[in-house]
Amino acid sequence: MHDRFDRRELLLHLGDMLEALSCLARTGAPHTPVVQLAKEEDLIRDLEFLGVLAPNMTVDDFSARVAGAFFLWPKKLLDTRLNRETLAATVQQELFDGNPDGWNAYVAHIQKKVKWFGAGLPEMKPNVPDERGHDTAEEVAPDGAMPSAGRRAPGERKGWPWPDPKTIR
Repeated sequence: MHDRFDRRELLLHLGDMLEALSCLARTGAPHTPVVQLAKEEDLIRDLEFLGVLAPNMTVDDFSARVAGAFFLWPKKLLDTRLNRETLAATVQQELFDGNPDGWNAYVAHIQKKVKWFGAGLPEMKPNVPDERGHDTAEEVAPDGAMPSAGRRAPGERKGWPWPDPKTIR
């Protein structure tokens, strides 16, 4: 494994995410935006990656999204062949869906230690409310994946080769 130092850095980052999750849970403010708490709370002020999240992401949202973003990491970091795209894509989809500026800042932060992180992923587009007045992020993403707010039951197949119900005639 020539990438053992990258794996180590990503594992340390996973620990930072769990630390952030724990500290945020202890604030007792589940409906407060994480960005606001990151400015106010001494325990998490040094975790600069929290400051690039969407301004309206609450502690509750963050908790649910972190679980979806990082649950694969322990297994993937132990695989013989490191799937770099999967490691970054899960974080992008769960924590930064519709927040390309935040994603770019997050990638720059991680790339200080892991140069390849986030490279090669498709360019993100910001969420733009459609004419019906709701966020398009709540609908199926172009690749068939769903943001955590609209996630289906665990184990339910979605995306290729399982077509989206909207496309079945």
